[in-house]
Amino acid sequence: MKTRHGERILSLDGSEGAEEMASGSRATVPEDLVRTVSPGRRGEKAVSALSGDSVEAGTLKSAACAVRSVVASPRPVKRKAGREAAQRRLQLLPGSQAEGRGQGLKEEEEEPLLSVPEEDDEKAQPLPPVCVSPMRGMWREEKVALYCDEVLQGCKAEDVDDAMSKYLSEKLKLKGKWLGVWKTNPELFFVKYEEASISFVGILVEVTCKRRQSASSCFKVTVSVAEPFSSNIANIPRDLVDEILEELEHSVPVLEVYPVEGQDSDLHDIALALEVVRFFYDFLWRDWDDEESCENYTALIEERINLWCDIQDGTIPGPIAQRFKKTLEKYKNKRIELIEYQSNIKEDPSAAETVECWKKYYEIVMLCGLLKMWEDLRLRVHGPFFPRILRRRKGKRDFGKTITHIVAKVMTTDMVKDLSSDTLLQQHDDLDLALDSCYSGDTVVIFPGEYQAVNLALLTDDITIKGIGKREEIMITSEPSYDSFVVSKADNVKLMHLSLIQQGTVDGIVVVESGHMTLENCVLKCEGTGVCVLTGAALTITDSEITGAQGAGVELYPGSIAILERNEIHHCNNLRTTDSSKSTLGGVNMKVLPAPKLKMTNNHIYNNNGYGVSILQPTEQFFIVAEEALSKGAASGDKKDDNMLSKVMQNLNLEMNNNKIEANLKGDIRIVTS
Repeated sequence: MKTRHGERILSLDGSEGAEEMASGSRATVPEDLVRTVSPGRRGEKAVSALSGDSVEAGTLKSAACAVRSVVASPRPVKRKAGREAAQRRLQLLPGSQAEGRGQGLKEEEEEPLLSVPEEDDEKAQPLPPVCVSPMRGMWREEKVALYCDEVLQGCKAEDVDDAMSKYLSEKLKLKGKWLGVWKTNPELFFVKYEEASISFVGILVEVTCKRRQSASSCFKVTVSVAEPFSSNIANIPRDLVDEILEELEHSVPVLEVYPVEGQDSDLHDIALALEVVRFFYDFLWRDWDDEESCENYTALIEERINLWCDIQDGTIPGPIAQRFKKTLEKYKNKRIELIEYQSNIKEDPSAAETVECWKKYYEIVMLCGLLKMWEDLRLRVHGPFFPRILRRRKGKRDFGKTITHIVAKVMTTDMVKDLSSDTLLQQHDDLDLALDSCYSGDTVVIFPGEYQAVNLALLTDDITIKGIGKREEIMITSEPSYDSFVVSKADNVKLMHLSLIQQGTVDGIVVVESGHMTLENCVLKCEGTGVCVLTGAALTITDSEITGAQGAGVELYPGSIAILERNEIHHCNNLRTTDSSKSTLGGVNMKVLPAPKLKMTNNHIYNNNGYGVSILQPTEQFFIVAEEALSKGAASGDKKDDNMLSKVMQNLNLEMNNNKIEANLKGDIRIVTS
């Protein structure tokens, strides 16, 4: 959970509240035991601790953050016991896996290893159910009150450990002995294992809580195997479990133990307290918190709770939530890498080592800054929050000519028969290369096929991109590893006869930062947010289809301009949220002050989860008369005063003619207060 001065501290698998947000636990390995870890597991690298008197114990990396009150310290075991334990652990593996267990063990011990347990070995019973944490069902307001008011009580970041320790110790006083499931890392028991099949090793234990000697001592509890012998692995040898506990002196971190259901009510309070601490260090704590001054730390924790809740309930689109989690995991891994690298420098660092330390440090700083920016802005789904394009415009070519770029594997004369004889042509088999070669005035002609192009997110010059053939056959998909799909700040860009399919990108499927964009006869299949027109930008969409957006199909920012004609906008606002203000988004959403200009003619807006058209006003004072009239109408079956709505639409520069708005979940048109 947290690391300081090179300490390696365990996080835990299976926490109820944070299991989606953090990786599993990592236990420290006894020195004399062979450990082989498959590379790539949850951000780890391969680590092995080979037997031998002079070999240091391997420290296992984890993407999970550390908790300071739970410290895992490596302790040696006797060499013979270590070899015998390794042999017994191999009994759980298929014969083919046991054969490749590592040369170090083969050299020390050539005796044949059994592939199955002895017949008289005691088989473990299934584990009993553990207490279900009430945190999963808590509303965000309850979580905020629990952490900010009850646990932290207004403390500063540097005092968090003391506050957590005090809270947990008070709860552990409720009962001295109880039954729990000890969940620990499989690497503590097995040399090799299938990661997909064994996420943790669970053992039913009797827990004894002892009073801590000092406020700074680590939270550990004394455990012993409870009867009947129970585990999530039926054929795990009982003597192996006993030996491991002896190596650990029967002392394990309390956060690795989960109280069993069916005991008295005090155990539910203990289970909740354990989950509160796990969740805090797994998701709410950041390594930089106690290194920076924060006047109101509880307010920061409240923001992170809101962020977590927005991720859980789907308010933040899945792709951007995944990107945030990956960045957080990468930050933690890089921080551990730096600590390990520094600890391996035995004397004064060389010039190369110094440079490498600085490189790792600045990489951490960059990731830290990105996480802070995302947290402060709470990854808002309502559209972009900073300019995407930093590329400068090329303008026209020096010789003033324009080029038509043909995108096809092979160019034939039939493809260009409709072009004039003086047209300058350039053929590309890659759409990205074609876009990179464009200057203002150029045209990109795309023939049927599937394409990807990172440069669609960097449109700065006035070009036309058009497909030849049916629009459904010219499919351009987004690159999942990038944040943006189609972004423009050119004066005049046109996209015609294309299908844009969003896959994994997190911004709007099309973002107009500035200038004017035209979408003609296009299909936009959204996965993140829809089309976003930022302040001062303009958009024209004709004869197109927009569907699947997690939010409004078309989102107009204050001061933007849009013309929508003969389009279909349907099945948008797929947010799984309980926030009523966000559930109103639907086909078209307008943000006012200053009011955007919107002209809609002959559009079909239907089957959206919010309103067909929503007008988002920032305060209750803006259009207050109209809002009151609409509210009164809503009380009697969502009826609206047509005259009042017409007046509001005139003030908004909203012109609507012959549009068909129907079957939208919330209604047709609505003014909403943000």
